[in-house]
Amino acid sequence: MKQIYLAGLVALAITGCSSTSTGKAKNTIYTDPSVEVAGSGVGIESQDIVGVTKKMMKDMLANPMIAGRKHAPRVIVDSQYITNESSSRTVNKNLLTDRLRVELTREAAGQMIFVGREYAAMVEKERELKRAGVTDAGTIRTTQATAGADYRLVGRISSLDSLKTSNQVASRYHQIVFEMVDLELGTIVWNGIYEFKKVAKDDVVYY
Repeated sequence: MKQIYLAGLVALAITGCSSTSTGKAKNTIYTDPSVEVAGSGVGIESQDIVGVTKKMMKDMLANPMIAGRKHAPRVIVDSQYITNESSSRTVNKNLLTDRLRVELTREAAGQMIFVGREYAAMVEKERELKRAGVTDAGTIRTTQATAGADYRLVGRISSLDSLKTSNQVASRYHQIVFEMVDLELGTIVWNGIYEFKKVAKDDVVYY
């Protein structure tokens, strides 16, 4: 009787851990995020993010104020001062700034130094532990203060929409403006505008 009971528990566990298929599911298909796929809408999509960040990275590296200085400038590239005023409300601004920062880090090859301002609280906590003697000083260095930044990325995402009521074809013009601001003078040392227009019978839901 005990063996029958144990066998029943094992069977129940196996059944509980298995997945059930309705027979309606289709195999997952991986696509190139830089290529537009069938069924795309008028919103900001993966190919737009890839295209904008690649062009922006090239523009920034071609600017001697940023990438041609004798001493590499310290820059902050995050989404804190990027505003989204477009109809594409679901676009994640971090997708733009994170991808740009990774591309710049790879291509700049030391011409720019990136300050992780969003990690400031984490850095300060570790510094406190070191200075209190809870941990040792590590193997790199001990500094009087954390890194100050020379420039910070700011920007705005805007759009202009129209809808042809006769056939329900939607049109959306996207304008993405990025600027690099001098954090001492407040001057703009670089800016770039990236624009594109998309037309579709838009029944795509973004979430």
